[in-house]
Amino acid sequence: MTDLVIDLNADLGEGYGRWVLTDDDALLSVVTSANVACGFHAGDPGIMRRVCDTAAARGVRIGAQVSYRDLAGFGRRAMEVPADELADEITYQIGALEVFARAAGAQVAYVKPHGALYNRVAVDDEQAAAVAAGTRRADPALPVLCLPGSAMDRAARQAGLGVVGEAFADRAYTAAGTLVPRGTSGALIADPHEVTRQAVGLARDGVTTALTGEPVSVRARSLCLHGDSPDAVATALRVRAALEDAGVRLEAFA
Repeated sequence: MTDLVIDLNADLGEGYGRWVLTDDDALLSVVTSANVACGFHAGDPGIMRRVCDTAAARGVRIGAQVSYRDLAGFGRRAMEVPADELADEITYQIGALEVFARAAGAQVAYVKPHGALYNRVAVDDEQAAAVAAGTRRADPALPVLCLPGSAMDRAARQAGLGVVGEAFADRAYTAAGTLVPRGTSGALIADPHEVTRQAVGLARDGVTTALTGEPVSVRARSLCLHGDSPDAVATALRVRAALEDAGVRLEAFA
């Protein structure tokens, strides 16, 4: 029997000052990799430090969740940023998180774009190349977590970076294998039973069903759950239990 292995990641540290969005402590007991907000769409120094400390103590891999500079819009607004400026901002965010990761006895192990940037670099070669350049400058050994076959996937490989394919348990897919835009009805999967079903299908078979009904192949090494979703912790626990029951081993990729 083939050994089925998947990484379970979540976006964490997504608060700012007194504003708290993600239950970082609880989710760090479920996931194997933590995409930590680096201050541009969410996160502040204290939050980054606390998440890194807890992740390191629990053996959870730390990833830099990089974003457009958009605190007010939570990094989900489309922005036009020159490529050289974006590359600098990616390097800056990785460096900020690396200091806290090292202080916790760990290191930044990978990079994942967030929100509008994630969607943009899936299709925009220039912006994807800027993210790859900024990542390579921070550390050429860092892999990028992204949609398989995307512009980001290609740009990272061209820059000599590692690539880890990612799938989403709680997002709907188009027939082309891309994510349904958030403004579209049904883009977010709220039913925990549906989230669990999709998670197991993606991890075990590499297949899910598009919002329009077609089968979609998504081969991924990491599976994402959004930490800011309603009942995120309960859903994450349900997904992890269902994966283990299906014979899938949870293990960080980095």
